Amino acid sequence: MPILSTANVADWIEPDDVPRPIVAFGAAMPDDGGFELDPHRHRKGQMLLVQRGAISCEVAGGLWIVPPRSAIWVPGGALHSFRISGGLEGYCAFVDPALTEALPTSCCAVAVTPLLRELLARAAHLPYFYEEGGANSRLVSVILDELAAARVEDLHLPMPGDPRLRRIMDAMIATPSDRSSLAIWAKRAGLSERTMLRLVRRETGMSFGQWRRQLGVVLAVKWLAGGASIQRVSADLGYESVPSFVTMFRKALGTSPARYMAERHAG
Repeated sequence: MPILSTANVADWIEPDDVPRPIVAFGAAMPDDGGFELDPHRHRKGQMLLVQRGAISCEVAGGLWIVPPRSAIWVPGGALHSFRISGGLEGYCAFVDPALTEALPTSCCAVAVTPLLRELLARAAHLPYFYEEGGANSRLVSVILDELAAARVEDLHLPMPGDPRLRRIMDAMIATPSDRSSLAIWAKRAGLSERTMLRLVRRETGMSFGQWRRQLGVVLAVKWLAGGASIQRVSADLGYESVPSFVTMFRKALGTSPARYMAERHAG
């Protein structure tokens, strides 16, 4: 199967129209300013594995950032959009709904094992209408087992449905270096602090401070995967010092930014 890229996107065949349990292909996007897929949905579940670069995926209720050696799983029927801010290499697989009973029922980012990566690479070399049975069916079964066992990663930023809060949080995403207090953000939205606190908790399940820290984590992962330096990321997130940023990152993900990205690019 050919590699999907911006150069041959017109040759795309809708996976829902291919009567096979899994339809997989390689994906390669050059670092030429980014690429976006507007909100859309598929009958089949979709997994996009990232080998180089990073993607952001928005589904109702949340934004996910997917760095190298991770994948995003989007259940069939879920309305979603993708944004690629730089170059990307990876694999994409669409899974028939009849085979997704053991897979997550909601969107999530998962860690990718070397075995799952190699299985998808093998599946991506099959023709669209590959012969079923035998080795191909066994390949599909192992892919499903590996995906069902994949560890979910905390690379999710809950997004509100309330339009007042969504405007504020969109502004915070657009200007993450703005470290204004809750009181100032509430005033900009025309809300009282109490109402703002109640809305944030109800819409995201987090406190205002927790949500802002998680925003910093997902943006840091995205920018670091795109090649930004730790110093640049720290400044763009509004931290007064690099050590402060590193401490936040370590508390959230259990390791330093340098080690996190080194592990992502290893091998």
